[in-house]
Amino acid sequence: MKHIFEQGTSSEAPVLLLLHGTGGNERDLLPLAKMLSPESSVLSVRGSVLENGMPRFFRRLREGVFDEDDLVFRTSELNAFLNEAAQEHGFDRSQIVAVGYSNGANIAGSLLFHYKDALAGAILYHPMVPLRHVNLPDMTKLPVFIGAGTNDPICTVSETEELAQLLKGAKAEVELHWDSYGHQLSASEVEASRKWLQEHFK
Repeated sequence: MKHIFEQGTSSEAPVLLLLHGTGGNERDLLPLAKMLSPESSVLSVRGSVLENGMPRFFRRLREGVFDEDDLVFRTSELNAFLNEAAQEHGFDRSQIVAVGYSNGANIAGSLLFHYKDALAGAILYHPMVPLRHVNLPDMTKLPVFIGAGTNDPICTVSETEELAQLLKGAKAEVELHWDSYGHQLSASEVEASRKWLQEHFK
């Protein structure tokens, strides 16, 4: 998968896996990573699916409706890539914390739904429920931050709360942060997630 790897200054810091939103690329979230954890190594990946020329991590049938078969396939592809990237770049596979926005948050959520210990934690900005009616792996004490908008037209309040409950049902430790800026990523959301990351990954 097309990606950028930047070596961090601390081997103790989490490795940040950056997953952009629809139409973004592997450079979009690099400034965000510096704000969240400047000492971390960073693995930033470009989605390998194109929708009208816009990179995504998996196909969708229409707005808000995922191609579930493709989502499962692309999730498996990303999980395998993380194993390869850890060997290629020499970082600890068990230290990966995903930082995903919108479509990137959805593929990160799908990693959590499908693979036990795929991630050490996750920051999900404006995610949806990736799949329903699946048996989730045990996520005991897995820290997850969800940033959401009370007036987000894409990820509704009920969708966000459903995702949080599903993760909690798998015993993940979920922190839910609400803002009122629609689907966009807000400064207060970023600051809340930065504090969360410091608290859980010192």
